[in-house]
Amino acid sequence: MKFGAIVIGGRGKIGGHVASANKAGAYLRTKTSPVNPSSGFQAGVRNRLTTISQSWRGLTQAQRNAWNGAVSQFQKTDIFGDLKNPSGFSLFVRLNTNVLLLGGTLLTTPPHATALDQVSGCALTYTSGTPALSVASTVVSGTDHGYKVFATPPLQQGIQFAKNQLRLIGSGTSAVSGTFDILSLYTARFGAVGAVGSKIFVKIVPVGHGSGVEGTGVICSAIAAA
Repeated sequence: MKFGAIVIGGRGKIGGHVASANKAGAYLRTKTSPVNPSSGFQAGVRNRLTTISQSWRGLTQAQRNAWNGAVSQFQKTDIFGDLKNPSGFSLFVRLNTNVLLLGGTLLTTPPHATALDQVSGCALTYTSGTPALSVASTVVSGTDHGYKVFATPPLQQGIQFAKNQLRLIGSGTSAVSGTFDILSLYTARFGAVGAVGSKIFVKIVPVGHGSGVEGTGVICSAIAAA
């Protein structure tokens, strides 16, 4: 939400909500009780974040200034259609998370926001009786491109929009053209595939190896066959 002329800011708990502010401005969110999953996947996420946060503190002030000065190249549109700059720290975390995920070396200087080749096509094959899950796509064609794969848990087949339920299930470090199996990635993240008639969405996003810059991803879905 955006605060209007009557309420211009706030801090603290308000019933089931929390008012606060960050670099982007004031906001109001629903109060939630955090969970603490202990899965190997979550442990990997936390370890990467710890490594990256410690590395930020180890940068020189000149290096941090360079990251702060690069944020205008990495603007994103928020839910209101406004262009927003990340902070230097959040940009450092975002790009280096991708770099480390693809097995690269942590960046100490910001890269240029170069455009990546887009994913071409996305078709999902999904069966439940004998579990199978594969996606046909030309992921990337550039030599410095890897990719990330996101998926949803099994959903009701009437659902048409599931962006908020997509979760990272894996990544690859080289271009892929054709059909590749993601069943093991999926079951490691969500457990067994759903029953016949359930629906899964998958998203493929290209990523620059050495830059951590993300390209435009594509989403496809399929309903489980027997």
